[in-house]
This record gives sequence, structure tokens and C-alpha cells, in this order.
Amino acid sequence: MVAASDQKQLAPIPTAGIVVISIYVAAQLLSDIASLKITLIAGFSMDAGTFIYPLTFTIRDLIHKRLGKSAARTVIILAAALNLFMALFFHFTAWLPQDPSWGLGKEFSAILGPVWRIVSASIIAEVFSELLDTEIYHLWQSRITKRYQWLRVLSSNAVSIPVDSMIFCWIAFGFVLQHNVVWSIFYANLIVKGAVTILSLPSIYLVIENPATQNESLTRCKCSSDLDYCAIWVLSESIATFSQQYVKKEVSNVTESYMVQSRQFFD
Repeated sequence: MVAASDQKQLAPIPTAGIVVISIYVAAQLLSDIASLKITLIAGFSMDAGTFIYPLTFTIRDLIHKRLGKSAARTVIILAAALNLFMALFFHFTAWLPQDPSWGLGKEFSAILGPVWRIVSASIIAEVFSELLDTEIYHLWQSRITKRYQWLRVLSSNAVSIPVDSMIFCWIAFGFVLQHNVVWSIFYANLIVKGAVTILSLPSIYLVIENPATQNESLTRCKCSSDLDYCAIWVLSESIATFSQQYVKKEVSNVTESYMVQSRQFFD
């Protein structure tokens, strides 16, 4: 029995789960590195990481769908820790004395040496917005409907992406740039991230649903996964329970009355 319990607890992670976790962490690290370059497109200033970072929200949804809410939360915290470690390691390598024959020490430090204001803004925005995305996705999946998977992704991203951009832009640049420039960066982030989100919506169908989520309370509805039908099911169950209790009470009353009358007759 103990061995069986251990095997159940150490159930292997599905291959699809390993793949999406790896892609998520890679996208987080690549977006932070790419954000070191500020680009100007169509009159908007933005960091280059904006083109890959929005994918992390949809990839997070894939992790949630395949491995569950707890796994999604764990991966978010892990990615934040790895981002912090990467910044510390770049700081360490920039601090190391260079070989004079190389001659690129200043350039390396200027590009990869972390700006801690931006690093802090990035990690805070990532953790807060991704955890928010997790809660909205879970709410939609468990309380509204399991159908229209693209809509649960769109709904969660529509809230978490603006929150992410707002936190990052104002912590990173709010005290060093003019407010109109900060708002320009915010709107640019919002437009690009929104476009990437829409393009990435079909990817939610690349993995299958976590079997454990199929047994949640709302999926007990046998007719449909829609909330209206679930409410009808709950109501009918309540009526049935009440009816059983009422009938049982009436039967008890009738039986008691019959016994009283029987005693009176025989007495």
C-alpha cells in the first residue's frame, strides 16, 4: 500500500507539460534579455522583449490547462527566480576583470549589466500579472464554462496584460521619463501584446485538458458544462433532497398517529 501511494504521488509529468514549461521559462528569459534593446516602431518606443513576452501569458494558460493551477503558480515563481538569478549572474560577469586583448568589457557591461530598476519592475509585473491571469483563467474554467477555450485565454489575457504593462512601465520609467513618454511606452506595449495574444489564441488547443479538472464540482452536470444547466442541476438536487425529507417527516407523522390510535383502540 505504501509503495502504491508513493507511485501515485510521484506520477510522471506528461511530455506536453515538460515542453510547455520549458517554452515558458525560455520565453521569460529571452524577453528579459531582448528588453535591453529599445526600438522605435511607428512612432512608438518599446523594448524588443515586447514581441515575445506576451506569449508567456498564453503559454501559462497551456501549463494551467495541462498540469493544473498549482503547477502554473509554481512555474511562475520559478521563472521569476530564474530571471533574478540571470540578472545577478550578468552583474557578476560584468564585474569580473576583462582580458585586455578582448577589449569589449565596457560594451558588455553597458548592454548586459542589469539596471535594477528595470529588473525589479519586470519581475514584480510578471509575478503579479501572471498570478492574476491564473486566477481569472481558473475562475472562467471552473465557474463559467469549460467550452470555448480560446475565450478563457482571451478573457484572462485581456485583464492581466494591461495590468502587467501598467506595473512595468510606471515602476521602470515613471520616475525617470516624462509622463507622456511613459504613456507612449504603455500604449505601445498594450497594442503589441494584444496583437500577439490574438495570434496565439489557437495554441490553447495544442494540449489536452488535465484529467483531474474533469471532476470539479461544476462538471457534475450531466447535460452540459454551461453554468445555467449546472444551476438547474443544483436546484433539482436541492428540491429532491427537500422532498425526501418532507416525505420522510410526513410518513413519520402518519405512523405516529396510527400507533396512538391503535393504543386507544386496544385500551
